[in-house]
Amino acid sequence: MRVLLAGESWVNAATDYKGYDAFPHAQVEIGCAELLDALQGAGHAVTHLRSHDVAEHFPSTLEDLAAYDVVILSDIGSNSLLLPPIVFTHGRPAPNRLKLLAEWARRGGGLAMAGGYLSFQGFQGRANYHRTPVEDVLPVRISPYDDRVETPEGVGGVRTAVEHPVTAGLEQSWPILLGYQRLQARDDSTVLATIEDEPLLLVRDVGEGRTLAFASDISPHWAPREFLEWDGYGRLFDQAVRWLGAGSAVSDD
Repeated sequence: MRVLLAGESWVNAATDYKGYDAFPHAQVEIGCAELLDALQGAGHAVTHLRSHDVAEHFPSTLEDLAAYDVVILSDIGSNSLLLPPIVFTHGRPAPNRLKLLAEWARRGGGLAMAGGYLSFQGFQGRANYHRTPVEDVLPVRISPYDDRVETPEGVGGVRTAVEHPVTAGLEQSWPILLGYQRLQARDDSTVLATIEDEPLLLVRDVGEGRTLAFASDISPHWAPREFLEWDGYGRLFDQAVRWLGAGSAVSDD
């Protein structure tokens, strides 16, 4: 499958103070290395669009989106999609990429959102996908408020009894996670895993396409070593991508 992963990076800026002297430094951090390795190792062609490149370079037409079978939004807020430089800097109109994503999904694309501080509604509501076209096609309803649930003690997911290609072959009890988003399952969605009796993994058919929501993180801090090193990690997300992409009429992979 041809996959576009948008987000899962950040710029870390710090200043070290050593007596009279200060040393400022910054670096780009990549949070999705394990996911990229897993998907590429499973044979998928993955393009990673780092968070600071999303506003300018995320596809802005249905034709551009058609280059992908699956789009994964992970820890990237709606503002980065809504405010390309031509809008924010130059005050000129541009396509609404949330509307485009929803239309692309209905036409056969596979759209997924993974949890994090800038996913769903997010930290202090800053991700802000509530009442957007992306929410309309996802298998969940998103809170208008900060939807995080922190579980620093570590809580494991539980696979439901539903037989589905995304969770095929995975054990019932999953490794611990350190947090998740509290989401409401839509009536026409299918819940494949739960955490503390809340939906963790859900899927939905939308028009000719398919969507998926994973309420926790694919990388630290919510996804600790126990989850990232789990034998089922690569299998879960490989199967998720294959199922999502199977709704697309543009690829035979």
